[in-house]
Amino acid sequence: MTQDMSRHFSWGALLRFTAPSIAMMIFTSIYGIVDGLFVSNFAGKTAFAAVNFVLPIIMIPSAVGFMIGTGGSAIVAKTRGEGDDASANRYFTMLVYSGAVMGIILAVAGVLTAEPICALLGAEGQMLADCGVYGRIIYLTLPFFVLQYIFQSFFVAAGKPQVGFYVVLLAGCANIVLDALLVGMLGLGLVGAAVATNVSEILGGGIPLIYFARKNTSFLRFVKAPFQGRILGRACFNGMSEMVTNIAMSFVSVLYNLQLMRYIGEDGVAAYGVIMYVVMVFAAIFLGYSMGSSPLMSFQYGAKNPREMQNLFRKSIAFVVVGGILMFALSEVSAELIADVFVSYDAGLRAITVESFRIYAIAFLFIGFSVYGSALFTSLGNGTVSAIIALLRSLIFEAGSVLLLPLALGIQGIWISISVAELASLVVTLAFILALGRRYGFLRTRETTPL
Repeated sequence: MTQDMSRHFSWGALLRFTAPSIAMMIFTSIYGIVDGLFVSNFAGKTAFAAVNFVLPIIMIPSAVGFMIGTGGSAIVAKTRGEGDDASANRYFTMLVYSGAVMGIILAVAGVLTAEPICALLGAEGQMLADCGVYGRIIYLTLPFFVLQYIFQSFFVAAGKPQVGFYVVLLAGCANIVLDALLVGMLGLGLVGAAVATNVSEILGGGIPLIYFARKNTSFLRFVKAPFQGRILGRACFNGMSEMVTNIAMSFVSVLYNLQLMRYIGEDGVAAYGVIMYVVMVFAAIFLGYSMGSSPLMSFQYGAKNPREMQNLFRKSIAFVVVGGILMFALSEVSAELIADVFVSYDAGLRAITVESFRIYAIAFLFIGFSVYGSALFTSLGNGTVSAIIALLRSLIFEAGSVLLLPLALGIQGIWISISVAELASLVVTLAFILALGRRYGFLRTRETTPL
């Protein structure tokens, strides 16, 4: 069923609408997690450390998909809210094709530079060789991975978030089954894990191409569309914050790995890898919710309906607060269990993982605010504020904390740095919301009353 974005959204309706996007992001994050789980238990901690060392580098070019998807879906949803479905379809088609071309260019560059970049960042010996093997194979299907990120946003704008969920579910299940077969049963190690991810990415990016190319019941479909540089530029600028967020997350992960290699060594990188798998899932919940709710806000903004904008905003803040508390509590309770799943074979590595994870988990109390705040301003077409939030959060607060705090606090400073950065980002996000909320209409004024 195609979802009507013009109606009032109760709690139940909002959660049902955003659930497919949340699930999409969770299953997308499972690719790397499942690879890591099988590689760690069947290929050893050196190969496991290599996967976690190279994965953030691979995620940087894939962020182009986030940029075009989030920035472009805001434009398309707003255009639909204004009643111009024909232009919305042309914009959608042109943006998808542009993303595919960018993905191909980035894939070629990635294959050529995967191992040299890892060497530059400090990988050596067997770990460097493993990074090169895994990285080169993964880059081969980067265009499909970029498309998958693009379609995750556009399925929501098309009123078919559930179809997007089914696609990612299929891709995620394929990845799990192939990892079990290629890595667990056939013993193909890193090569098997990479091939499993290749297949899942082809499914995740290829099936939507077929869906939108054929007649369908969604609000969007491929049509003849000339290249429009102005629209592509607007989409890229508007979605820049989401790309910056993902690039910065990967960049910060690289900094973490560098600091951990310096202070702890290979075990530190492996422990951080386990933590990041949990972070990927929890962050996916907030990212998925933001991705799912953003087109609703864009539509209501285009339709000039401040009362429904306020309804969406209030419920979103409540989701972020409650979600952060639950994530923190769950992390503290399950730290030992999670460590056992990935690194039970090494007592020393397990101890490091449990202790560091419980410190890192404090950040879950704050992480959702800046993720939602950045997506909120993207949905309103204010890419500048969205980018400022993303840049300050990742490139200034997080990078600065992970570089400076260890100088004063040692190893503990590495693990606490993310919480300090997220708290500072929360303050900045709230400042922008309070300053601009009434101008856009998502905060109450005297002329509007709550629904």
